[in-house]
Amino acid sequence: MPDIETIIQNAEIIRSKRKTIAMQIYDDGRLVVRAPLRCSYREIYAFIGKNRHWIEIHAEKVRRRALELEKLEPFTAQDIAEMTRRAGEIVPERVRYYAALLGVTYGRVTIRHQKTKWGSCTSKGNLNFNCLLMAAPPQVLDSVVVHELCHRLHMDHSRSFYAEVYRVFPEYDRWHRWLRENGALLIRRMTAGEKSAESP
Repeated sequence: MPDIETIIQNAEIIRSKRKTIAMQIYDDGRLVVRAPLRCSYREIYAFIGKNRHWIEIHAEKVRRRALELEKLEPFTAQDIAEMTRRAGEIVPERVRYYAALLGVTYGRVTIRHQKTKWGSCTSKGNLNFNCLLMAAPPQVLDSVVVHELCHRLHMDHSRSFYAEVYRVFPEYDRWHRWLRENGALLIRRMTAGEKSAESP
């Protein structure tokens, strides 16, 4: 984990049609700053300096998560198989429950071993979910199920989309944040197990 000065000096700046400046620290220690198109470097670095304490706090969280990862055993092939089995039983039940609340239909429900996505919804209404959701609190699974089912109403992330999300799952932000902060750790435990299995 790089020190704070290195994190700030190597900040990745992304400009877009947004109206405000925002920051995020990723699990690899990268600081990403998103800023409006016309925002100057001077304004951006003034914002970074003003929020240095925030950077220090969240960099420390990332460092602690990395230390936690070192202490955790990687998921074995048996662990993955068991999570897949459990997900095959639990996920369809949660999908049926929330689909009824939202008044939507759906196609197949598939459980996958994904390394980048927690869930997805195709244009035909087929739903895919990551087996690693079984290693998270049950509310996290519900947040992902609701998110994907709401795409049956809105295939975007518009205000209308999130209005439906919050209508049936008011605590969405809390559990989405849990997954954003801890999800990478679960994926690393899976990929670490795969590497161990490949070693001679």
